[in-house]
Order: sequence, then structure tokens, then C-alpha cells
Amino acid sequence: MEKSEILELVGNKIKELRLEKGLSQIDLVARMEGNIDVTNISRIEKGRTNPTVYTLFRIADALEVHPKEFFDIKIIDS
Repeated sequence: MEKSEILELVGNKIKELRLEKGLSQIDLVARMEGNIDVTNISRIEKGRTNPTVYTLFRIADALEVHPKEFFDIKIIDS
């Protein structure tokens, strides 16, 4: 599996969890500790950037989920 595919799957999972909580990207940023821009959340959700482990933990905390939830994804073998 390519790096871009993994980033997209993880990003989609973050977006799915955010929407399940009824949060906009702006709401998510407001809940996060430290500085992060809404455009960065958008890039993460679209798989266009590789977030740091620290950023993933901050997103998980803001979503009130365990970070492992981001990796609960279906991987289809080619």
C-alpha cells in the first residue's frame, strides 16, 4: 500500500469520527490544545499531509477517542 493511500484512509477515518461527533473542522480546532490551522485539519482529512504523532494525539483528545481509532480502517489487498 502506498503512503498516499494510508494517509487518505487515516484522514477519512478522522473526518468520519469528527462528523459522528457533529463537529465542524472549526469546532475541532477550537477543542485542540496548541496552535493548528483549520486548513491543516482539512489537509489531514484529505490525506494531503502526514500529521505528526503529537498532532494525531491532539486530534484524538479533541474528539474524545483513543488514537487507535484512526487506524481502524479496512485495508483491501491488491
